[in-house]
Amino acid sequence: MIEETSILIIYTGGTIGMIADKDTGALVPFNFDNINKHIPELARFNFTLDFHCFEPIMDSSNMNLDVWIELGQIIKKHYEDYDGFVVLHGSDTMAYSASALSFILENLNKPVIFTGSQLPLGVLRTDGRENLITSIEIAAAKEDDTPIVPEVCVYFENKLMRGNRTSKYNAENFNAFVSGNLPLLADIGIYIKYNRNIILKPKFKKLKAHKNLDSGVAVLKLFPGINKEFMKSFLSIKGLKGVVMESFGSGNAPSEKWFIDIIREAISSGLIILNVTQCMSGAVEHGKYETSVLLEKSGVIGGGDITTEAALTKLMYLFGEGHDNETIIRLMKISLRGEMTVG
Repeated sequence: MIEETSILIIYTGGTIGMIADKDTGALVPFNFDNINKHIPELARFNFTLDFHCFEPIMDSSNMNLDVWIELGQIIKKHYEDYDGFVVLHGSDTMAYSASALSFILENLNKPVIFTGSQLPLGVLRTDGRENLITSIEIAAAKEDDTPIVPEVCVYFENKLMRGNRTSKYNAENFNAFVSGNLPLLADIGIYIKYNRNIILKPKFKKLKAHKNLDSGVAVLKLFPGINKEFMKSFLSIKGLKGVVMESFGSGNAPSEKWFIDIIREAISSGLIILNVTQCMSGAVEHGKYETSVLLEKSGVIGGGDITTEAALTKLMYLFGEGHDNETIIRLMKISLRGEMTVG
């Protein structure tokens, strides 16, 4: 007897789970017990679809480290009971959450697909219906009894992307996310065309869901006219352990002596600074221009093509694991979950 495919859908909150109240017209949380009434196409899957809803549901702007850890624990608890997982999430911080989950879930060998929508399910033109249906299909997809996409992904508007390679770049269009430095894991049209050369291989080890993340990290976006007082104040924040510095172009920053001195002093005092580009695609290349040479000599780590979202959550994860600075610096230069191109 062939066991029926089973998918757990986890609703954290966000636009996709909203529907208009029949009396007031105001958007209210969707009752997933009645989902087949609103999306009857789901019954044609012949899958077991179960739902776990956060109480209370969260606007994604309120997403935090505790929720990421809770998500990891929910997946771990039900890991052996389901073939895959779909996480419904607000789009604003989805790239951060998908990146965080990729580090929290070590040895993952089942799909965890994040999706959402720009319009609520209760709106006639919603993009949520197709996003949900296709995410379920991808989460259930297997070849030779092995999941095709055993990693944390983001699916939005016909694109399947590695979660820790995505950024939200459009607040209005259905095509809201970009994977600037990695091709799509799958392109969805009439057929789902998987890019198997890029998809991570299953880890046939026991899943480990990490429980510790460290909030002692921050993002520093450089801008023309940044001044000494701001830099000193920012890098002196109490409890700060690591900084993701968004620099210009391929990793460039002001070359004034005061700027380099402040950077060097902060690193000497134990702060880790990772250099990432402000651009949607491309990579930091220390040494390409003279300004980035000064950063490297000061001890700034080149982040390559990692996104800000992945860099931030990776630091949270590594500090949370209790590694010393030397180990963290080494691990930030290598790919742990496919989050950066190395070599």
